[in-house]
Amino acid sequence: MNLLSQKISFYDFKPELENFRDAVIKGLSRGQKQIPPKFFYDETGSQLFEAILEQPEYYIPNVERDLLQTYADEIGRLIEPGSVLIEPGSGSCEKVQLLLESLHPSAYVPMDISREFLKQSACSLSQKYPWLPIYPACLDFTQQMILPHGIPHGRRVVFIPGSSLGNFDPLEVQHFLTGIHRITGKGGGLLVGLDRKKDPSVLNAAYNDAAGISAEFNLNLLTRINNELGGNFDLDRFEHRAYYNDQRGRIEMHLVSSEDHDVRVSDQDFRFIKGEYIHTENSYKYSPDEFITLANSSGFRLLKIWSDDKHLFSIYFLEAS
Repeated sequence: MNLLSQKISFYDFKPELENFRDAVIKGLSRGQKQIPPKFFYDETGSQLFEAILEQPEYYIPNVERDLLQTYADEIGRLIEPGSVLIEPGSGSCEKVQLLLESLHPSAYVPMDISREFLKQSACSLSQKYPWLPIYPACLDFTQQMILPHGIPHGRRVVFIPGSSLGNFDPLEVQHFLTGIHRITGKGGGLLVGLDRKKDPSVLNAAYNDAAGISAEFNLNLLTRINNELGGNFDLDRFEHRAYYNDQRGRIEMHLVSSEDHDVRVSDQDFRFIKGEYIHTENSYKYSPDEFITLANSSGFRLLKIWSDDKHLFSIYFLEAS
């Protein structure tokens, strides 16, 4: 444990990082080629993702922000002052700031796999909220959910904004929620934002913005392979394709080969056929009934749901039963 300041206790659980090269070689060797979406986020990829959040077609950030601001006091009353607020995948800790004054937690536990970014975000947050004890935990929350020692007693509440649960398939979500139930204990809480099923034209537009930022973001994965793994991907031979798969209830993102050709990555050759694709990401969408059923199966019961007037997005507060 390192003390970054009087109010910050940093815990490093030394998460194992999946090797980029191994993941790419393994993924491209499959019958259905795929690369895990977590490898989107090199420096350029992270900048492009921030740009996606600003596109008019991508409604999620603005709708969720409006809901959190509008219902912050009601959320605070349900969660109860003095609770311990835990945020897996906390990133820049931006959205939690919409709630801190209303919730006034006894402690905040941001969790992220990026060690230096986590430290920077915690320091920045501490400057804005000097009254808040912060316990940053460097870990891969998809692999382990461990709370730092020494956090105050009080109700444990996990906060998962941004529809990030949508990147996992339903069975993975169920397993993840069971893990959350384990660390909150009976009476603990879960505050989660999730994108809803809706007109496919709205969903398709959100992942195919007119400015082409989503396409650039997807294709940057190939640029990263070229730069870091000695790949020779020709980006002109691939196109971004994202569409809503109604049968599976998810947006799928692919990189589609426009012609037959060979690609070399780290001294290994891979054959691409025209129309063949690399599957890069899924984003599941849930109706309220679907998510509540999933949460119930993991030991949670719904206490409150907030939605915008157009039913684009919902925020749920659930209690561990």
